[in-house]
Amino acid sequence: MSKTSAAKGIKLNSFNDLFGANVSDDEIVDIPLGELYAFCKHPFKVIEDEAMTRLVDSIKKKGVLSPIIVRKRQAGGYEIVSGHRRAHAAMKAGLKVIPAIVRDLSDDEAIIIMVDANIQREEVLPSEKAKAYKMKYDAMKNQGLPGNSLQQISEVSGDNYKAVQRYVWLARLNDDLLELVDKKRLGLVQGVSVSALSQEEQQMLYPLLKVMHCKLSSLQADEIKKMSQQGILTEKTLTDYLEKVQKPSKPRKVTIKSDKLDSYFTEEYTETEITDIIFELLEKWKSDGQN
Repeated sequence: MSKTSAAKGIKLNSFNDLFGANVSDDEIVDIPLGELYAFCKHPFKVIEDEAMTRLVDSIKKKGVLSPIIVRKRQAGGYEIVSGHRRAHAAMKAGLKVIPAIVRDLSDDEAIIIMVDANIQREEVLPSEKAKAYKMKYDAMKNQGLPGNSLQQISEVSGDNYKAVQRYVWLARLNDDLLELVDKKRLGLVQGVSVSALSQEEQQMLYPLLKVMHCKLSSLQADEIKKMSQQGILTEKTLTDYLEKVQKPSKPRKVTIKSDKLDSYFTEEYTETEITDIIFELLEKWKSDGQN
């Protein structure tokens, strides 16, 4: 499914929907950037990428157009509920203060707002989704909200029910294994399977995957999960299993029949000349495909 078609299923909430009130009714105040603190266990990464550069440039020219949402900290200052990227960009742009709406929010209310405000971004890493959905799921359960929490998360995010459920399970992975999922070294489905392992077993698995350059199949991930459930998963049994199933891939060998070559090359061409021409054409094909 393309990003365009997938985006059609997302319920895009308005600013007012996300924050549960009419923003025009809220007082917008300027808060010194030095008094802001990141949300505790904020799962979304603030990355120095092209989008951040554009945001910084925009803020330099126009200022921060949309106020961030914060709540007061008992220890002083303010905790950012929504607007970590804007606050970071404002600091890089040289601003001293940032427009903000101060809300009196419980931990669970703040978590739900924080997740909903960030999950609709175009690029969200699997680890970010996993942690965010788990945080929101737990917050909704704590509040005793009616209805199916996973279904409600699905309706807001655009991910289907099963996908949301998988991400909630994926949050059981330790940060090292989640990073492998982000880097596509560990598949999402395979990650869900090994997320059933204990933290100690996950700590055994990670270095082996790194050292052996393994990329688990669904069948292999399920087998490791089964070994854990049977109580036979140790460093030795895991190493033995991975060495058995992770066979080095054979080098590819392509043979071109002579009658095929004869239709393009006369007898005057040597093998070396034919090979050089083929690779020259392949390089041109590769170059044209990137333009």
